[in-house]
Amino acid sequence: MPSLIGQRYAAAEAALKPLVTTPVEVRAAYSDVKLAADRSQWTVCFQTPAAGSALPPTTAVELSVTAPGTPCPAQAGAALHPSKAPGRTPAPKSTPTPAPGGNGGTTTGGTTGGGGSVTYKSCAEAKAAGAAPIRRGQPGYSKNLDRDNDGIACDK
Repeated sequence: MPSLIGQRYAAAEAALKPLVTTPVEVRAAYSDVKLAADRSQWTVCFQTPAAGSALPPTTAVELSVTAPGTPCPAQAGAALHPSKAPGRTPAPKSTPTPAPGGNGGTTTGGTTGGGGSVTYKSCAEAKAAGAAPIRRGQPGYSKNLDRDNDGIACDK
């Protein structure tokens, strides 16, 4: 998979066209921004699969993009304009879980763009929370939940 981060969507899509047979899935990198019909000039912020990954022709490719002049969020799915409604408190975040192997560390998502403090011990837990499937770059994504390493955890 080529590195597409920072490229305009039109260029990224053109680079992928000869490599994959499936349509490229594109989404807004911010949860509160609608994707424009013409997104050719939008910038790629996140990609799945990660750059350098194997790319069989039938691989599902997902690109998260932002409008021209809008910076990329720290993580996919963040809000560009967080609600400031009075009386609303943010939802509590999950407590980090011990990392596999018993080394006392914690896992806070994958090392390839995942992150945030939301973690799931298993796909059953992620599904029960309504979070599955979880794409690489989204809160709660972890390589240990992505058994087929396609960039989508708990999708099977």
